Amino acid sequence: MNSVAAARATDPRLVLAVVSTGVLLSSLDLFIVNVAMPAMAADLGAGLTALSWVLNLYAIVFAALLVPAGRLGDRNGNRAIFLAGLAVFVLGSALCSVAWNVESLVGFRVVQAVGCALLTPSSLALVLAATPPERRAGAVRLWVAFGGLGAALGPVIGGLLVELDWRWVFLVNVPIGLVALVIGVRTLPRPPAEHGPLPDLLGAGALIGAVGSSILAVVQGPEWGWTSPGVLAAFAVAVGLGVVFAWSSARHHSPVVDPALLRAPNFSLATANSLVFQIAFAGMLLSITLWAQNVWGWSALQTGAAIAPGPLIVPFVAVAAGGLAFGGGRAPPNSRRTTCPACSAACCSPASASASPCPPRSRPAREPFRRTASRPAPRY
Repeated sequence: MNSVAAARATDPRLVLAVVSTGVLLSSLDLFIVNVAMPAMAADLGAGLTALSWVLNLYAIVFAALLVPAGRLGDRNGNRAIFLAGLAVFVLGSALCSVAWNVESLVGFRVVQAVGCALLTPSSLALVLAATPPERRAGAVRLWVAFGGLGAALGPVIGGLLVELDWRWVFLVNVPIGLVALVIGVRTLPRPPAEHGPLPDLLGAGALIGAVGSSILAVVQGPEWGWTSPGVLAAFAVAVGLGVVFAWSSARHHSPVVDPALLRAPNFSLATANSLVFQIAFAGMLLSITLWAQNVWGWSALQTGAAIAPGPLIVPFVAVAAGGLAFGGGRAPPNSRRTTCPACSAACCSPASASASPCPPRSRPAREPFRRTASRPAPRY
Protein backbone atom coordinates (compact mmCIF):
# COMPACT_ATOMS: atom_id res chain seq x y z
CA MET A 1 0.00 0.00 0.00
CA ASN A 2 2.86 2.33 0.82
CA SER A 3 4.47 1.54 -2.54
CA VAL A 4 1.30 2.50 -4.38
CA ALA A 5 1.04 5.74 -2.44
CA ALA A 6 4.67 6.56 -3.18
CA ALA A 7 4.10 5.93 -6.87
CA ARG A 8 1.15 8.29 -6.88
CA ALA A 9 3.20 10.96 -5.06
CA THR A 10 5.41 11.28 -8.13
CA ASP A 11 4.38 14.00 -10.56
CA PRO A 12 2.47 12.05 -13.24
CA ARG A 13 3.30 14.67 -15.87
CA LEU A 14 7.02 14.17 -15.32
CA VAL A 15 6.62 10.39 -15.42
CA LEU A 16 4.62 10.65 -18.64
CA ALA A 17 7.30 12.89 -20.17
CA VAL A 18 10.14 10.49 -19.31
CA VAL A 19 8.48 7.26 -20.41
CA SER A 20 6.98 8.87 -23.52
CA THR A 21 10.50 9.87 -24.54
CA GLY A 22 11.38 6.20 -24.69
CA VAL A 23 8.23 5.43 -26.67
CA LEU A 24 8.95 8.34 -28.99
CA LEU A 25 12.51 7.16 -29.66
CA SER A 26 11.45 3.59 -30.42
CA SER A 27 8.76 4.77 -32.84
CA LEU A 28 11.03 7.40 -34.36
CA ASP A 29 13.71 4.82 -34.98
CA LEU A 30 11.49 2.58 -37.09
CA PHE A 31 10.51 5.30 -39.56
CA ILE A 32 13.94 6.90 -39.69
CA VAL A 33 15.49 3.57 -40.67
CA ASN A 34 13.02 3.06 -43.54
CA VAL A 35 13.97 6.38 -45.08
CA ALA A 36 17.69 5.63 -44.65
CA MET A 37 17.63 2.21 -46.38
CA PRO A 38 18.91 3.38 -49.79
CA ALA A 39 21.77 5.31 -48.17
CA MET A 40 22.70 2.27 -46.08
CA ALA A 41 22.70 0.07 -49.18
CA ALA A 42 25.04 2.42 -51.01
CA ASP A 43 27.46 2.84 -48.11
CA LEU A 44 27.58 -0.80 -46.96
CA GLY A 45 27.46 -2.29 -50.43
CA ALA A 46 24.50 -4.51 -49.55
CA GLY A 47 21.50 -5.55 -51.59
CA LEU A 48 17.85 -5.29 -50.62
CA THR A 49 17.67 -8.94 -49.54
CA ALA A 50 20.43 -8.53 -46.97
CA LEU A 51 19.29 -5.10 -45.81
CA SER A 52 15.72 -6.29 -45.32
CA TRP A 53 16.93 -8.05 -42.17
CA VAL A 54 17.68 -4.65 -40.65
CA LEU A 55 13.91 -4.25 -40.50
CA ASN A 56 12.80 -7.89 -40.31
CA LEU A 57 14.86 -9.10 -37.38
CA TYR A 58 14.12 -5.95 -35.39
CA ALA A 59 10.38 -6.50 -35.80
CA ILE A 60 10.57 -10.24 -35.04
CA VAL A 61 12.58 -9.87 -31.84
CA PHE A 62 10.52 -6.92 -30.63
CA ALA A 63 7.20 -8.72 -31.18
CA ALA A 64 8.32 -12.00 -29.62
CA LEU A 65 9.79 -10.39 -26.49
CA LEU A 66 7.06 -7.82 -25.87
CA VAL A 67 4.79 -10.01 -23.71
CA PRO A 68 7.63 -11.71 -21.77
CA ALA A 69 9.15 -8.27 -21.14
CA GLY A 70 5.84 -7.04 -19.76
CA ARG A 71 5.70 -10.04 -17.46
CA LEU A 72 9.28 -9.38 -16.31
CA GLY A 73 8.22 -5.83 -15.46
CA ASP A 74 5.32 -7.09 -13.36
CA ARG A 75 7.57 -9.64 -11.67
CA ASN A 76 10.74 -7.61 -11.05
CA GLY A 77 9.47 -4.04 -11.04
CA ASN A 78 8.50 -1.92 -14.02
CA ARG A 79 10.87 0.89 -13.07
CA ALA A 80 13.94 -1.34 -13.25
CA ILE A 81 12.84 -3.00 -16.49
CA PHE A 82 12.05 0.34 -18.17
CA LEU A 83 15.40 1.84 -17.23
CA ALA A 84 17.22 -1.32 -18.33
CA GLY A 85 15.33 -1.31 -21.63
CA LEU A 86 16.12 2.34 -22.26
CA ALA A 87 19.80 1.75 -21.50
CA VAL A 88 19.93 -1.26 -23.85
CA PHE A 89 18.16 0.71 -26.58
CA VAL A 90 20.64 3.58 -26.27
CA LEU A 91 23.53 1.13 -26.36
CA GLY A 92 22.11 -0.56 -29.45
CA SER A 93 21.68 2.82 -31.15
CA ALA A 94 25.30 3.75 -30.46
CA LEU A 95 26.49 0.42 -31.80
CA CYS A 96 24.36 0.75 -34.94
CA SER A 97 25.97 4.10 -35.65
CA VAL A 98 29.41 2.45 -35.89
CA ALA A 99 28.35 -0.68 -37.81
CA TRP A 100 31.00 -1.68 -40.37
CA ASN A 101 28.90 -4.04 -42.51
CA VAL A 102 25.32 -5.21 -42.91
CA GLU A 103 25.83 -8.22 -40.63
CA SER A 104 27.01 -6.07 -37.72
CA LEU A 105 24.17 -3.62 -38.33
CA VAL A 106 21.59 -6.41 -38.19
CA GLY A 107 23.12 -7.73 -34.97
CA PHE A 108 23.09 -4.32 -33.33
CA ARG A 109 19.48 -3.83 -34.44
CA VAL A 110 18.62 -6.91 -32.40
CA VAL A 111 20.09 -5.15 -29.36
CA GLN A 112 17.85 -2.19 -30.11
CA ALA A 113 14.83 -4.46 -30.41
CA VAL A 114 15.49 -6.07 -27.03
CA GLY A 115 15.68 -2.63 -25.41
CA CYS A 116 12.52 -1.48 -27.15
CA ALA A 117 10.63 -4.60 -26.03
CA LEU A 118 11.74 -4.08 -22.42
CA LEU A 119 10.84 -0.40 -22.18
CA THR A 120 7.50 -0.39 -24.01
CA PRO A 121 5.14 -2.34 -21.71
CA SER A 122 6.87 -1.06 -18.58
CA SER A 123 6.43 2.52 -19.76
CA LEU A 124 2.67 2.12 -19.85
CA ALA A 125 2.66 0.42 -16.45
CA LEU A 126 4.59 3.34 -14.95
CA VAL A 127 2.13 5.84 -16.42
CA LEU A 128 -0.78 3.91 -14.88
CA ALA A 129 0.99 3.64 -11.52
CA ALA A 130 1.73 7.37 -11.31
CA THR A 131 -1.61 8.66 -12.62
CA PRO A 132 -4.79 8.93 -10.51
CA PRO A 133 -7.57 6.59 -11.74
CA GLU A 134 -9.77 9.41 -13.00
CA ARG A 135 -6.96 10.71 -15.27
CA ARG A 136 -5.64 7.43 -16.63
CA ALA A 137 -7.66 7.39 -19.85
CA GLY A 138 -6.23 10.77 -20.87
CA ALA A 139 -2.70 9.76 -19.87
CA VAL A 140 -2.90 6.59 -21.96
CA ARG A 141 -4.14 8.57 -24.97
CA LEU A 142 -1.16 10.89 -24.64
CA TRP A 143 1.19 7.93 -24.27
CA VAL A 144 -0.11 6.45 -27.51
CA ALA A 145 -0.04 9.85 -29.22
CA PHE A 146 3.71 10.08 -28.57
CA GLY A 147 4.16 6.86 -30.53
CA GLY A 148 2.20 8.35 -33.40
CA LEU A 149 4.19 11.58 -33.12
CA GLY A 150 7.41 9.61 -33.52
CA ALA A 151 5.97 7.95 -36.61
CA ALA A 152 5.06 11.34 -38.05
CA LEU A 153 8.38 13.00 -37.26
CA GLY A 154 10.52 10.00 -38.18
CA PRO A 155 10.43 10.32 -41.99
CA VAL A 156 11.15 14.06 -41.96
CA ILE A 157 13.88 13.91 -39.30
CA GLY A 158 15.30 10.85 -41.01
CA GLY A 159 15.43 12.70 -44.31
CA LEU A 160 17.29 15.58 -42.71
CA LEU A 161 19.78 13.31 -40.94
CA VAL A 162 20.43 11.16 -43.99
CA GLU A 163 21.48 14.30 -45.84
CA LEU A 164 24.36 14.44 -43.34
CA ASP A 165 25.07 10.72 -42.94
CA TRP A 166 22.80 7.70 -42.42
CA ARG A 167 24.63 6.88 -39.18
CA TRP A 168 23.04 9.93 -37.58
CA VAL A 169 19.63 8.23 -37.71
CA PHE A 170 20.90 5.99 -34.90
CA LEU A 171 23.26 8.40 -33.19
CA VAL A 172 20.47 10.92 -32.58
CA ASN A 173 18.91 8.49 -30.07
CA VAL A 174 21.95 8.51 -27.80
CA PRO A 175 21.90 11.99 -26.19
CA ILE A 176 18.10 12.06 -25.91
CA GLY A 177 18.03 8.59 -24.39
CA LEU A 178 20.80 9.39 -21.91
CA VAL A 179 18.98 12.50 -20.69
CA ALA A 180 15.76 10.51 -20.24
CA LEU A 181 17.71 7.80 -18.42
CA VAL A 182 19.28 10.23 -15.95
CA ILE A 183 15.94 11.93 -15.22
CA GLY A 184 14.19 8.57 -14.99
CA VAL A 185 16.59 7.25 -12.36
CA ARG A 186 15.75 10.26 -10.19
CA THR A 187 12.02 10.59 -10.75
CA LEU A 188 10.28 7.38 -11.84
CA PRO A 189 8.01 5.73 -9.28
CA ARG A 190 8.54 2.28 -7.81
CA PRO A 191 5.25 0.41 -8.16
CA PRO A 192 5.14 -2.89 -6.27
CA ALA A 193 6.27 -6.03 -8.09
CA GLU A 194 4.22 -9.22 -8.17
CA HIS A 195 7.12 -11.70 -7.84
CA GLY A 196 5.32 -14.31 -9.92
CA PRO A 197 6.72 -17.02 -12.21
CA LEU A 198 9.16 -16.27 -14.99
CA PRO A 199 7.70 -15.60 -18.45
CA ASP A 200 7.84 -18.17 -21.22
CA LEU A 201 11.33 -17.52 -22.55
CA LEU A 202 11.41 -20.87 -24.36
CA GLY A 203 8.24 -19.94 -26.24
CA ALA A 204 9.63 -16.51 -27.08
CA GLY A 205 12.82 -18.02 -28.46
CA ALA A 206 10.87 -20.60 -30.46
CA LEU A 207 8.66 -17.86 -31.90
CA ILE A 208 11.69 -15.80 -32.97
CA GLY A 209 13.23 -18.83 -34.63
CA ALA A 210 10.01 -19.93 -36.34
CA VAL A 211 9.16 -16.55 -37.80
CA GLY A 212 12.78 -15.84 -38.72
CA SER A 213 13.10 -19.17 -40.53
CA SER A 214 9.86 -18.57 -42.40
CA ILE A 215 11.01 -15.14 -43.55
CA LEU A 216 14.41 -16.55 -44.53
CA ALA A 217 12.72 -19.12 -46.76
CA VAL A 218 10.40 -16.55 -48.35
CA VAL A 219 13.13 -13.96 -48.90
CA GLN A 220 15.70 -16.39 -50.28
CA GLY A 221 13.26 -18.57 -52.22
CA PRO A 222 13.57 -16.69 -55.53
CA GLU A 223 17.38 -16.70 -55.33
CA TRP A 224 18.05 -20.18 -53.93
CA GLY A 225 15.08 -21.90 -55.58
CA TRP A 226 11.89 -22.90 -53.82
CA THR A 227 12.84 -26.59 -53.82
CA SER A 228 16.47 -26.03 -52.85
CA PRO A 229 17.74 -27.76 -49.68
CA GLY A 230 18.27 -24.42 -47.93
CA VAL A 231 14.70 -23.21 -48.45
CA LEU A 232 13.16 -26.58 -47.58
CA ALA A 233 15.30 -26.77 -44.44
CA ALA A 234 14.23 -23.26 -43.40
CA PHE A 235 10.57 -24.19 -43.79
CA ALA A 236 11.15 -27.41 -41.82
CA VAL A 237 12.85 -25.51 -39.00
CA ALA A 238 9.98 -23.02 -38.95
CA VAL A 239 7.42 -25.83 -38.60
CA GLY A 240 9.42 -27.57 -35.89
CA LEU A 241 9.91 -24.41 -33.84
CA GLY A 242 6.25 -23.54 -34.37
CA VAL A 243 5.33 -26.85 -32.72
CA VAL A 244 7.68 -26.07 -29.83
CA PHE A 245 6.08 -22.64 -29.48
CA ALA A 246 2.55 -24.10 -29.42
CA TRP A 247 3.58 -26.77 -26.90
CA SER A 248 5.25 -24.24 -24.61
CA SER A 249 2.32 -21.82 -24.85
CA ALA A 250 -0.13 -24.55 -23.86
CA ARG A 251 1.86 -25.55 -20.77
CA HIS A 252 3.32 -22.32 -19.42
CA HIS A 253 1.51 -20.08 -16.93
CA SER A 254 2.74 -16.92 -18.65
CA PRO A 255 2.95 -17.71 -22.39
CA VAL A 256 3.77 -15.29 -25.17
CA VAL A 257 0.31 -15.95 -26.61
CA ASP A 258 -2.29 -17.38 -24.25
CA PRO A 259 -4.19 -20.05 -26.25
CA ALA A 260 -7.35 -19.18 -24.35
CA LEU A 261 -7.22 -15.67 -25.80
CA LEU A 262 -7.66 -17.06 -29.29
CA ARG A 263 -11.06 -18.42 -28.24
CA ALA A 264 -12.24 -14.87 -27.54
CA PRO A 265 -13.91 -13.76 -30.81
CA ASN A 266 -13.13 -10.06 -30.43
CA PHE A 267 -9.46 -10.73 -29.73
CA SER A 268 -9.11 -13.17 -32.61
CA LEU A 269 -10.81 -10.77 -35.02
CA ALA A 270 -8.71 -7.80 -33.90
CA THR A 271 -5.51 -9.86 -34.12
CA ALA A 272 -6.30 -11.11 -37.63
CA ASN A 273 -7.21 -7.61 -38.74
CA SER A 274 -4.00 -6.17 -37.29
CA LEU A 275 -1.91 -8.91 -38.92
CA VAL A 276 -3.33 -8.27 -42.38
CA PHE A 277 -2.93 -4.51 -41.99
CA GLN A 278 0.63 -4.70 -40.70
CA ILE A 279 1.74 -6.94 -43.56
CA ALA A 280 0.32 -4.52 -46.11
CA PHE A 281 1.57 -1.43 -44.27
CA ALA A 282 5.14 -2.70 -43.83
CA GLY A 283 5.39 -3.69 -47.48
CA MET A 284 3.92 -0.39 -48.62
CA LEU A 285 6.25 1.69 -46.45
CA LEU A 286 9.44 0.03 -47.67
CA SER A 287 8.25 -0.03 -51.30
CA ILE A 288 7.40 3.67 -51.30
CA THR A 289 10.76 4.56 -49.76
CA LEU A 290 12.75 2.57 -52.31
CA TRP A 291 10.62 3.60 -55.29
CA ALA A 292 10.71 7.31 -54.45
CA GLN A 293 14.48 7.42 -54.02
CA ASN A 294 15.68 4.83 -56.55
CA VAL A 295 13.15 5.32 -59.36
CA TRP A 296 11.88 8.86 -59.02
CA GLY A 297 15.22 10.17 -57.79
CA TRP A 298 13.80 11.94 -54.75
CA SER A 299 16.09 12.85 -51.89
CA ALA A 300 15.67 11.25 -48.47
CA LEU A 301 14.16 14.52 -47.21
CA GLN A 302 11.59 14.64 -50.02
CA THR A 303 10.69 11.01 -49.40
CA GLY A 304 10.27 11.60 -45.68
CA ALA A 305 8.05 14.62 -46.26
CA ALA A 306 5.88 12.57 -48.62
CA ILE A 307 5.43 9.75 -46.09
CA ALA A 308 4.81 11.99 -43.07
CA PRO A 309 1.15 13.10 -43.65
CA GLY A 310 -0.29 9.64 -42.95
CA PRO A 311 1.39 9.08 -39.58
CA LEU A 312 0.88 12.73 -38.72
CA ILE A 313 -2.85 12.26 -38.20
CA VAL A 314 -2.35 9.38 -35.74
CA PRO A 315 -1.71 11.48 -32.58
CA PHE A 316 -4.88 13.46 -33.18
CA VAL A 317 -6.94 10.34 -33.83
CA ALA A 318 -5.47 8.64 -30.77
CA VAL A 319 -6.48 11.51 -28.48
CA ALA A 320 -9.93 11.95 -30.04
CA ALA A 321 -10.83 8.26 -30.23
CA GLY A 322 -10.55 7.46 -26.52
CA GLY A 323 -14.27 7.61 -25.92
CA LEU A 324 -14.94 4.96 -28.56
CA ALA A 325 -13.36 2.33 -26.33
CA PHE A 326 -16.31 2.71 -23.98
CA GLY A 327 -19.16 3.01 -26.45
CA GLY A 328 -18.77 6.74 -26.99
CA GLY A 329 -18.84 7.66 -23.32
CA ARG A 330 -16.20 8.75 -20.86
CA ALA A 331 -13.88 6.13 -19.44
CA PRO A 332 -14.78 4.93 -15.96
CA PRO A 333 -12.53 6.47 -13.31
CA ASN A 334 -10.99 3.13 -12.32
CA SER A 335 -10.57 1.84 -15.83
CA ARG A 336 -7.27 0.62 -17.17
CA ARG A 337 -8.46 -0.34 -20.63
CA THR A 338 -6.24 0.95 -23.39
CA THR A 339 -7.85 -0.71 -26.37
CA CYS A 340 -9.12 1.93 -28.76
CA PRO A 341 -6.53 4.65 -28.40
CA ALA A 342 -3.79 2.15 -29.07
CA CYS A 343 -5.59 0.68 -32.05
CA SER A 344 -5.60 4.07 -33.70
CA ALA A 345 -1.81 4.18 -33.54
CA ALA A 346 -1.06 0.53 -34.15
CA CYS A 347 -0.41 1.26 -37.81
CA CYS A 348 2.49 3.53 -37.07
CA SER A 349 4.27 2.66 -33.88
CA PRO A 350 5.81 -0.47 -32.47
CA ALA A 351 5.34 1.07 -29.08
CA SER A 352 1.61 0.90 -29.45
CA ALA A 353 1.76 -2.85 -29.75
CA SER A 354 1.77 -3.27 -25.99
CA ALA A 355 -1.50 -1.40 -25.78
CA SER A 356 -3.21 -3.16 -28.65
CA PRO A 357 -6.46 -5.04 -28.08
CA CYS A 358 -5.24 -7.16 -25.22
CA PRO A 359 -7.02 -8.10 -22.01
CA PRO A 360 -6.88 -5.23 -19.50
CA ARG A 361 -4.55 -5.55 -16.59
CA SER A 362 -7.49 -5.55 -14.16
CA ARG A 363 -9.94 -8.18 -15.36
CA PRO A 364 -13.51 -8.92 -14.29
CA ALA A 365 -13.81 -12.11 -12.28
CA ARG A 366 -15.89 -13.88 -14.93
CA GLU A 367 -13.80 -12.96 -17.94
CA PRO A 368 -13.79 -16.11 -20.09
CA PHE A 369 -10.08 -16.35 -20.78
CA ARG A 370 -8.82 -15.66 -17.29
CA ARG A 371 -6.60 -18.39 -15.87
CA THR A 372 -7.94 -20.20 -12.84
CA ALA A 373 -6.23 -21.75 -9.87
CA SER A 374 -7.39 -25.19 -10.99
CA ARG A 375 -5.03 -25.23 -13.95
CA PRO A 376 -2.24 -27.77 -13.31
CA ALA A 377 1.26 -26.45 -12.88
CA PRO A 378 3.59 -26.86 -15.86
CA ARG A 379 6.13 -29.67 -15.80
CA TYR A 380 9.62 -29.08 -17.15
